[in-house]
Amino acid sequence: MIKYINVCINIGHMNQIKVTNLVKFYTLLFLYKSPMHGYELIKQLQLCTGKKISASHVYPFLKTLEKKKIIVLKSKGERDKKQYCLTKKGRIFTKNLIDRLSGLVNFNQKTCVNCGCKLIEGAYKKEINKETVYFCCKYCAKNYKI
Repeated sequence: MIKYINVCINIGHMNQIKVTNLVKFYTLLFLYKSPMHGYELIKQLQLCTGKKISASHVYPFLKTLEKKKIIVLKSKGERDKKQYCLTKKGRIFTKNLIDRLSGLVNFNQKTCVNCGCKLIEGAYKKEINKETVYFCCKYCAKNYKI
């Protein structure tokens, strides 16, 4: 399993975002799939990494993404929970990140049947209609609609 990544992507004149660990990488991937609340994002990161994730791991990065206009904050629900959504610039940024990292690996890749992301290692397998299908995480498997 990949334990450490260090990718710096330029998003304009003197604007760089450093994706230096899997929490940051998965944060962008989850937001690429769909908008999420902070607590929901932390829970999904814990499921995906198998580690305890605290707010201090996630919120400073979200603040940086917001400042760089990669995400926007929207209020949703009766308690006006904050929901983080990728902007158009953020979707392009995340797609470039995925393409850049997938270019580092050269082997027969599987694809998540729910979100379409390329699977590098540790795919979640599920038997559906006597066929084995692959997902990037339990979250995608749970939300997959046949």
